[in-house]
Amino acid sequence: MRKHKLLTVLTVLGLTWTGIAGAQDKPLEEQLVDALTKVFGAYSGFRSNHAKGIVVEGSFKASPEAADLSRAVLFNGTVIPATIRFSDATGIPTIPDGFGDANPHGMAIKFHLPDGTDTDMIMISLKFFPVATAEDLRDLLLAVAASPPNAPKPTKLDQFVANHPSVPAANATASTPDSFATEEYHGINAFLLVNKAGAKQAVRYQMMPERTVHLSAADAAQKPPNFLVDEIQERLKRGPVTFRLRAQLAVAGDSTKDPTKAWPSDRKVVDLGVLTIDKVASNSAEAEKKLLYLPTQLTDGIEESDDPMIGIRSGAYAVSFSRRNP
Repeated sequence: MRKHKLLTVLTVLGLTWTGIAGAQDKPLEEQLVDALTKVFGAYSGFRSNHAKGIVVEGSFKASPEAADLSRAVLFNGTVIPATIRFSDATGIPTIPDGFGDANPHGMAIKFHLPDGTDTDMIMISLKFFPVATAEDLRDLLLAVAASPPNAPKPTKLDQFVANHPSVPAANATASTPDSFATEEYHGINAFLLVNKAGAKQAVRYQMMPERTVHLSAADAAQKPPNFLVDEIQERLKRGPVTFRLRAQLAVAGDSTKDPTKAWPSDRKVVDLGVLTIDKVASNSAEAEKKLLYLPTQLTDGIEESDDPMIGIRSGAYAVSFSRRNP
Protein backbone atom coordinates (compact mmCIF):
# COMPACT_ATOMS: atom_id res chain seq x y z
CA MET A 1 0.00 0.00 0.00
CA ARG A 2 2.78 2.42 0.85
CA LYS A 3 3.62 3.78 -2.57
CA HIS A 4 5.88 6.76 -3.07
CA LYS A 5 4.42 9.82 -1.32
CA LEU A 6 4.23 11.65 -4.60
CA LEU A 7 1.58 9.20 -5.68
CA THR A 8 -0.77 11.45 -3.74
CA VAL A 9 -0.63 13.95 -6.54
CA LEU A 10 -1.49 11.33 -9.13
CA THR A 11 -4.97 10.97 -7.71
CA VAL A 12 -6.26 14.48 -7.90
CA LEU A 13 -8.19 14.14 -11.14
CA GLY A 14 -10.48 11.68 -9.48
CA LEU A 15 -9.37 9.58 -12.45
CA THR A 16 -9.57 5.84 -12.47
CA TRP A 17 -6.53 4.27 -14.05
CA THR A 18 -5.72 0.64 -14.58
CA GLY A 19 -2.15 -0.19 -15.59
CA ILE A 20 0.74 1.89 -16.71
CA ALA A 21 1.82 -0.33 -19.55
CA GLY A 22 -1.04 0.79 -21.77
CA ALA A 23 -0.04 0.91 -25.40
CA GLN A 24 0.66 4.39 -26.73
CA ASP A 25 -1.76 3.78 -29.58
CA LYS A 26 -4.66 3.56 -27.14
CA PRO A 27 -6.75 6.69 -26.56
CA LEU A 28 -5.16 8.86 -23.93
CA GLU A 29 -8.10 8.31 -21.61
CA GLU A 30 -7.45 4.57 -21.66
CA GLN A 31 -3.72 5.07 -21.15
CA LEU A 32 -4.54 7.05 -18.01
CA VAL A 33 -7.07 4.53 -16.78
CA ASP A 34 -4.60 1.72 -17.39
CA ALA A 35 -1.99 3.52 -15.31
CA LEU A 36 -3.70 3.72 -11.92
CA THR A 37 -4.36 0.02 -11.66
CA LYS A 38 -0.69 -0.58 -12.34
CA VAL A 39 0.11 1.77 -9.48
CA PHE A 40 -2.55 0.75 -6.96
CA GLY A 41 -3.73 -2.69 -8.08
CA ALA A 42 -7.10 -3.85 -9.37
CA TYR A 43 -10.12 -4.12 -7.06
CA SER A 44 -13.19 -5.54 -8.73
CA GLY A 45 -16.22 -3.27 -8.56
CA PHE A 46 -14.31 -0.25 -7.26
CA ARG A 47 -13.08 2.95 -8.82
CA SER A 48 -9.44 2.81 -9.83
CA ASN A 49 -8.97 6.08 -8.00
CA HIS A 50 -10.88 7.56 -5.08
CA ALA A 51 -12.03 4.00 -4.50
CA LYS A 52 -12.95 4.50 -0.85
CA GLY A 53 -15.85 6.81 -0.14
CA ILE A 54 -19.30 7.41 1.25
CA VAL A 55 -22.46 8.77 -0.35
CA VAL A 56 -24.55 11.38 1.42
CA GLU A 57 -27.65 13.35 0.46
CA GLY A 58 -28.75 16.94 0.77
CA SER A 59 -29.79 20.04 -1.16
CA PHE A 60 -28.47 23.29 -2.58
CA LYS A 61 -30.01 26.76 -2.47
CA ALA A 62 -28.35 29.49 -4.50
CA SER A 63 -27.70 33.03 -3.38
CA PRO A 64 -29.16 36.06 -5.23
CA GLU A 65 -25.64 36.86 -6.46
CA ALA A 66 -25.45 33.51 -8.25
CA ALA A 67 -28.33 34.41 -10.57
CA ASP A 68 -26.42 37.52 -11.66
CA LEU A 69 -23.54 35.33 -12.84
CA SER A 70 -25.44 32.44 -14.40
CA ARG A 71 -28.85 31.74 -15.89
CA ALA A 72 -28.54 28.08 -14.87
CA VAL A 73 -31.56 26.62 -13.09
CA LEU A 74 -29.10 25.50 -10.42
CA PHE A 75 -28.60 29.15 -9.49
CA ASN A 76 -32.19 30.46 -9.60
CA GLY A 77 -32.74 30.17 -5.84
CA THR A 78 -34.96 27.10 -5.75
CA VAL A 79 -33.99 24.18 -3.53
CA ILE A 80 -32.13 21.61 -5.64
CA PRO A 81 -31.70 18.04 -4.29
CA ALA A 82 -28.14 16.74 -4.41
CA THR A 83 -26.24 13.46 -4.08
CA ILE A 84 -22.72 13.94 -2.74
CA ARG A 85 -19.79 11.54 -2.50
CA PHE A 86 -16.85 12.14 -0.16
CA SER A 87 -13.75 10.07 -0.90
CA ASP A 88 -10.14 9.23 -0.13
CA ALA A 89 -7.51 9.26 -2.84
CA THR A 90 -5.92 6.16 -4.43
CA GLY A 91 -7.50 3.08 -5.94
CA ILE A 92 -7.22 1.14 -2.69
CA PRO A 93 -10.69 0.70 -1.13
CA THR A 94 -9.20 -0.24 2.26
CA ILE A 95 -6.75 2.63 2.56
CA PRO A 96 -6.69 4.07 6.11
CA ASP A 97 -8.33 7.48 6.17
CA GLY A 98 -5.40 8.99 8.05
CA PHE A 99 -2.72 7.62 5.70
CA GLY A 100 -0.86 10.35 3.81
CA ASP A 101 -1.69 8.93 0.40
CA ALA A 102 -5.43 9.22 1.20
CA ASN A 103 -4.90 12.90 0.39
CA PRO A 104 -6.26 14.69 -1.51
CA HIS A 105 -9.82 14.00 -0.46
CA GLY A 106 -12.63 14.40 -2.92
CA MET A 107 -16.13 15.84 -2.99
CA ALA A 108 -18.35 15.09 -5.99
CA ILE A 109 -21.81 16.62 -6.22
CA LYS A 110 -24.65 15.59 -8.50
CA PHE A 111 -27.40 18.22 -8.56
CA HIS A 112 -30.82 16.86 -9.52
CA LEU A 113 -32.55 19.54 -11.59
CA PRO A 114 -36.34 20.03 -11.81
CA ASP A 115 -36.52 18.77 -15.41
CA GLY A 116 -35.07 15.39 -14.41
CA THR A 117 -31.53 16.04 -15.64
CA ASP A 118 -28.40 16.33 -13.52
CA THR A 119 -25.41 18.64 -13.46
CA ASP A 120 -22.18 17.67 -11.71
CA MET A 121 -19.31 19.33 -9.87
CA ILE A 122 -16.13 17.51 -8.87
CA MET A 123 -13.70 19.02 -6.39
CA ILE A 124 -10.64 17.96 -4.45
CA SER A 125 -8.71 19.24 -1.46
CA LEU A 126 -5.68 20.34 -3.49
CA LYS A 127 -5.69 24.01 -4.45
CA PHE A 128 -4.22 23.38 -7.89
CA PHE A 129 -3.24 20.42 -10.06
CA PRO A 130 0.32 19.01 -10.15
CA VAL A 131 0.66 18.87 -13.95
CA ALA A 132 -0.76 20.92 -16.79
CA THR A 133 -1.76 18.26 -19.33
CA ALA A 134 -2.97 14.69 -19.54
CA GLU A 135 0.24 13.79 -21.38
CA ASP A 136 2.25 15.11 -18.45
CA LEU A 137 0.07 13.12 -16.10
CA ARG A 138 0.73 9.96 -18.09
CA ASP A 139 4.45 10.68 -18.09
CA LEU A 140 4.42 11.28 -14.35
CA LEU A 141 2.87 7.86 -13.88
CA LEU A 142 5.45 6.30 -16.18
CA ALA A 143 8.15 7.95 -14.09
CA VAL A 144 6.67 6.50 -10.90
CA ALA A 145 6.53 3.03 -12.45
CA ALA A 146 10.18 3.33 -13.49
CA SER A 147 11.32 4.42 -10.02
CA PRO A 148 11.19 1.47 -7.60
CA PRO A 149 13.02 1.84 -4.26
CA ASN A 150 16.19 0.26 -5.65
CA ALA A 151 16.30 2.40 -8.81
CA PRO A 152 19.56 4.27 -9.49
CA LYS A 153 19.59 7.93 -8.46
CA PRO A 154 18.37 10.23 -9.75
CA THR A 155 15.31 8.15 -10.57
CA LYS A 156 12.96 8.84 -13.46
CA LEU A 157 10.60 10.33 -10.89
CA ASP A 158 13.33 12.55 -9.48
CA GLN A 159 14.03 13.80 -12.98
CA PHE A 160 10.37 14.40 -13.75
CA VAL A 161 9.80 16.34 -10.54
CA ALA A 162 12.92 18.42 -11.12
CA ASN A 163 11.37 19.59 -14.39
CA HIS A 164 7.85 19.94 -12.97
CA PRO A 165 8.04 21.85 -9.67
CA SER A 166 4.25 22.10 -9.64
CA VAL A 167 4.14 18.43 -8.55
CA PRO A 168 5.51 18.85 -5.01
CA ALA A 169 3.94 22.32 -4.79
CA ALA A 170 0.46 20.90 -5.40
CA ASN A 171 1.04 18.02 -3.03
CA ALA A 172 1.96 20.46 -0.27
CA THR A 173 -1.51 22.09 -0.37
CA ALA A 174 -3.34 19.04 1.03
CA SER A 175 -3.37 17.48 4.50
CA THR A 176 -5.72 15.20 6.44
CA PRO A 177 -8.86 16.85 7.85
CA ASP A 178 -10.49 15.79 11.12
CA SER A 179 -13.75 15.30 9.18
CA PHE A 180 -14.98 15.30 5.62
CA ALA A 181 -17.14 18.18 6.91
CA THR A 182 -14.17 20.36 7.90
CA GLU A 183 -12.25 20.23 4.63
CA GLU A 184 -12.05 22.81 1.84
CA TYR A 185 -12.65 21.44 -1.66
CA HIS A 186 -11.50 23.18 -4.83
CA GLY A 187 -12.47 22.95 -8.46
CA ILE A 188 -9.09 22.84 -10.17
CA ASN A 189 -10.51 23.40 -13.66
CA ALA A 190 -12.09 26.65 -14.85
CA PHE A 191 -15.69 26.77 -16.06
CA LEU A 192 -17.72 29.54 -17.66
CA LEU A 193 -20.86 30.93 -16.04
CA VAL A 194 -23.22 32.47 -18.59
CA ASN A 195 -25.81 35.03 -17.46
CA LYS A 196 -29.18 35.92 -18.99
CA ALA A 197 -27.57 38.48 -21.27
CA GLY A 198 -25.12 35.90 -22.59
CA ALA A 199 -22.09 37.38 -20.84
CA LYS A 200 -19.53 34.77 -19.81
CA GLN A 201 -17.38 34.76 -16.68
CA ALA A 202 -14.58 32.27 -16.08
CA VAL A 203 -14.67 30.86 -12.54
CA ARG A 204 -13.14 28.23 -10.35
CA TYR A 205 -15.39 26.72 -7.71
CA GLN A 206 -14.61 26.51 -4.01
CA MET A 207 -16.63 24.54 -1.46
CA MET A 208 -15.98 25.99 1.99
CA PRO A 209 -16.93 24.35 5.30
CA GLU A 210 -18.22 26.18 8.36
CA ARG A 211 -14.67 25.78 9.68
CA THR A 212 -11.54 24.13 8.37
CA VAL A 213 -9.69 21.71 10.66
CA HIS A 214 -6.60 19.75 9.62
CA LEU A 215 -4.59 17.20 11.58
CA SER A 216 -0.85 16.86 11.83
CA ALA A 217 0.58 13.88 9.98
CA ALA A 218 1.42 12.27 13.33
CA ASP A 219 -2.10 12.72 14.70
CA ALA A 220 -3.68 11.51 11.46
CA ALA A 221 -1.58 8.35 11.55
CA GLN A 222 -2.99 7.50 14.99
CA LYS A 223 -6.60 7.66 13.86
CA PRO A 224 -8.67 4.49 13.28
CA PRO A 225 -8.59 3.27 9.66
CA ASN A 226 -12.14 4.41 8.87
CA PHE A 227 -12.35 7.50 11.06
CA LEU A 228 -13.47 9.90 8.32
CA VAL A 229 -16.15 7.57 6.97
CA ASP A 230 -17.37 6.77 10.49
CA GLU A 231 -17.23 10.37 11.71
CA ILE A 232 -19.41 11.83 8.97
CA GLN A 233 -22.09 9.24 9.72
CA GLU A 234 -22.09 10.12 13.42
CA ARG A 235 -21.99 13.86 12.69
CA LEU A 236 -25.04 13.69 10.44
CA LYS A 237 -27.00 11.89 13.15
CA ARG A 238 -26.57 15.04 15.26
CA GLY A 239 -27.67 17.44 12.55
CA PRO A 240 -26.98 18.74 9.06
CA VAL A 241 -23.62 19.80 7.67
CA THR A 242 -23.35 22.93 5.54
CA PHE A 243 -20.86 24.23 3.00
CA ARG A 244 -20.81 27.50 1.08
CA LEU A 245 -20.23 27.21 -2.66
CA ARG A 246 -18.13 30.09 -3.93
CA ALA A 247 -16.81 31.18 -7.31
CA GLN A 248 -13.42 32.80 -7.74
CA LEU A 249 -13.65 35.13 -10.73
CA ALA A 250 -10.89 35.28 -13.32
CA VAL A 251 -9.70 38.54 -14.84
CA ALA A 252 -7.97 39.18 -18.14
CA GLY A 253 -4.66 37.35 -18.22
CA ASP A 254 -5.61 34.58 -15.77
CA SER A 255 -5.03 31.18 -17.35
CA THR A 256 -8.19 29.11 -17.73
CA LYS A 257 -6.52 26.15 -19.42
CA ASP A 258 -3.62 25.43 -17.07
CA PRO A 259 -4.81 23.82 -13.82
CA THR A 260 -1.34 24.16 -12.26
CA LYS A 261 -1.76 27.95 -12.24
CA ALA A 262 -3.66 29.11 -9.17
CA TRP A 263 -5.29 32.49 -9.62
CA PRO A 264 -4.07 35.24 -7.28
CA SER A 265 -5.78 35.35 -3.91
CA ASP A 266 -6.95 38.92 -4.48
CA ARG A 267 -9.37 37.85 -7.22
CA LYS A 268 -13.01 38.53 -6.38
CA VAL A 269 -14.90 35.64 -4.81
CA VAL A 270 -18.70 35.47 -5.06
CA ASP A 271 -20.96 33.47 -2.74
CA LEU A 272 -23.06 31.14 -4.91
CA GLY A 273 -25.16 29.54 -2.17
CA VAL A 274 -25.36 26.90 0.54
CA LEU A 275 -25.05 23.14 0.22
CA THR A 276 -26.81 21.40 3.12
CA ILE A 277 -26.07 17.72 3.76
CA ASP A 278 -28.78 15.97 5.78
CA LYS A 279 -28.05 12.25 5.83
CA VAL A 280 -26.01 9.32 4.65
CA ALA A 281 -27.53 7.50 1.70
CA SER A 282 -29.33 4.41 2.95
CA ASN A 283 -27.66 2.31 0.26
CA SER A 284 -24.27 4.04 0.13
CA ALA A 285 -22.28 0.98 -0.93
CA GLU A 286 -24.65 0.17 -3.78
CA ALA A 287 -25.05 3.82 -4.77
CA GLU A 288 -21.29 4.17 -5.15
CA LYS A 289 -21.22 1.47 -7.79
CA LYS A 290 -23.93 3.15 -9.87
CA LEU A 291 -22.84 6.77 -9.53
CA LEU A 292 -20.86 8.34 -12.35
CA TYR A 293 -19.82 11.95 -11.86
CA LEU A 294 -18.71 13.74 -15.01
CA PRO A 295 -17.19 17.24 -15.12
CA THR A 296 -18.71 17.67 -18.59
CA GLN A 297 -22.24 16.93 -17.35
CA LEU A 298 -23.40 20.53 -17.38
CA THR A 299 -26.61 22.49 -17.79
CA ASP A 300 -27.50 25.64 -19.71
CA GLY A 301 -25.74 28.56 -18.07
CA ILE A 302 -22.58 26.59 -17.23
CA GLU A 303 -20.01 25.80 -19.93
CA GLU A 304 -16.56 24.24 -20.22
CA SER A 305 -13.60 26.56 -20.44
CA ASP A 306 -10.69 25.98 -22.81
CA ASP A 307 -9.04 23.59 -20.33
CA PRO A 308 -8.64 20.28 -22.23
CA MET A 309 -8.30 18.37 -18.97
CA ILE A 310 -12.07 18.69 -18.42
CA GLY A 311 -12.89 16.46 -21.37
CA ILE A 312 -10.02 14.07 -20.62
CA ARG A 313 -11.34 13.63 -17.08
CA SER A 314 -14.83 12.78 -18.28
CA GLY A 315 -13.48 10.34 -20.84
CA ALA A 316 -11.33 8.59 -18.26
CA TYR A 317 -14.19 8.43 -15.75
CA ALA A 318 -16.37 6.79 -18.38
CA VAL A 319 -13.70 4.21 -19.17
CA SER A 320 -13.32 3.46 -15.47
CA PHE A 321 -17.07 3.20 -14.96
CA SER A 322 -17.34 0.66 -17.78
CA ARG A 323 -14.63 -1.46 -16.18
CA ARG A 324 -16.10 -1.49 -12.68
CA ASN A 325 -19.58 -2.11 -14.09
CA PRO A 326 -18.95 -4.50 -17.01
